[in-house]
Amino acid sequence: MIKTLLVDDSTSFRQSLRDLLRLQFPSMVIEEASDGNEALQKVEALHPDLIFMDIGLPGESGLQVTQKIKKDHPRITIIILTSYDCAEYREAAFKCGANRFIVKGSWEEIEALIKSILSDLDKPS
Repeated sequence: MIKTLLVDDSTSFRQSLRDLLRLQFPSMVIEEASDGNEALQKVEALHPDLIFMDIGLPGESGLQVTQKIKKDHPRITIIILTSYDCAEYREAAFKCGANRFIVKGSWEEIEALIKSILSDLDKPS
């Protein structure tokens, strides 16, 4: 079972992503946060395996929140999920510790990534 946190200030986007994830991965535990502060609280409560993080959040940016999470929880996989596919954002995301950078709407890429993570979790240590 994979625990996932969706961090985006758009309620409709979070709901759409949550619905897609639940349809494809019914056993996934999914929590949501609409800003960085809420995300940091949910990380401590949920201990997610995977976080989908938007760059543009109210208050601290998703990049700043990613950096904070990675400092204390380096094993969490963080995927920056944004509408803005530009080299500067991609580079900044990786400098802040993000594992992946995916453009919103790339469902096939998200699905393949989750299947890969699930496969890794199923392997004996």
